[in-house]
Amino acid sequence: MIPDKSRIPRALTARVLAHLKPGKAALIFGARRVGKTILISQIAGQWQGRSLMLNGEDYDAQALLEHASIANYRRILDGISLLVLDEAQAIPDVGWKIKLMVDEIPGLAVIASGSSSFDLYNKTGEPLVGRSFQFRLTPFAQTELAALETPLETRRNLETRLVYGSYPEVALMENSGQREEYLREIVNAYLFKDILALDGLKNPSKLQNLCRLIAFQTGDEVSCDELGRQLGLSKNTVEKYLDILSKVFVVFRLGAYARNLRKEVVKAGKWYFCDTGIRNALIGNFKLPALRQDTGALWENYLINERIKNSYNSGETKNFYFWRTYDQQEIDLVEESGAAVSAFEFKWGNKEPRIPPAFSKAYPQASYQVINRDNYHEFVLPRMEDPG
Repeated sequence: MIPDKSRIPRALTARVLAHLKPGKAALIFGARRVGKTILISQIAGQWQGRSLMLNGEDYDAQALLEHASIANYRRILDGISLLVLDEAQAIPDVGWKIKLMVDEIPGLAVIASGSSSFDLYNKTGEPLVGRSFQFRLTPFAQTELAALETPLETRRNLETRLVYGSYPEVALMENSGQREEYLREIVNAYLFKDILALDGLKNPSKLQNLCRLIAFQTGDEVSCDELGRQLGLSKNTVEKYLDILSKVFVVFRLGAYARNLRKEVVKAGKWYFCDTGIRNALIGNFKLPALRQDTGALWENYLINERIKNSYNSGETKNFYFWRTYDQQEIDLVEESGAAVSAFEFKWGNKEPRIPPAFSKAYPQASYQVINRDNYHEFVLPRMEDPG
């Protein structure tokens, strides 16, 4: 029996509830179809008090909130201690309206969700300074899916996760054909919906081609100059598009780790996808790892993504980098947590490369580990800290 995704607890629920207090707003960002509506419904269900949930894309909800007066909002929210606004960026002047509510209605807390950090934050940022907390909802993390399966089942599902990713609908499908159809639908109908609505962008084909180029260069250092030449775009336009793709949760960038060595690469960047299923849908490749030429890059993308998801979900402050010197010594992932530095090399096979001498000499206190299919389970399922 396929589990009901609405019954799968999301890791952010406890963190949001811990921060949600009268006079404050929680802003929840996340791509379309990652489960924001279900998350905020779960939070409202656990709230100790009466709640009201409105969809910002609904005309009636917009009309209800249109008259921004204290008297109007007190009438609407009489007896309500939690207001939940889904797709809040669709409500005109939503930031100022939320500010008015939390400032003037005693005992009221607000949750606002949106599909684009670029869009929602621009509309809430200045009015809600000092009044809001921000949270990022991702596709399912393995820590969340672990509630559905045994460690053995997790290992058996690994190749499926690499190929099809972890969007909630996809993760709970049992048929590969359905997964592929769903991911193609997201790419064709939803993925660029937010992007094209931003900043007057009019050229979806260039954007899609940029995404494909990034997909084929997953795990490689990327030159915006070279991407621009291939696409017929300026370097500045490529950088602008990549920035927007990051803000709507399609891709993310790893910068280079450099602290001690003059010969360390410092300006380069690598780009990865926030979901491997989206990446594979963009290039039309749903083959299993044994039949692919890019399995190593896919493995690297998956593992880095899981560590970043865990950081978002736990609220830990971590920085993530890759490391390389100009003489080609390199490490796939460097995690920096306070003064602690951890280095990881990812291998789909059983190779056990030693730590690069230049890295061990420059950072003698750093830990180093090779992650492969035998030990990845502990890597993607670290002990979660209490919400805070």
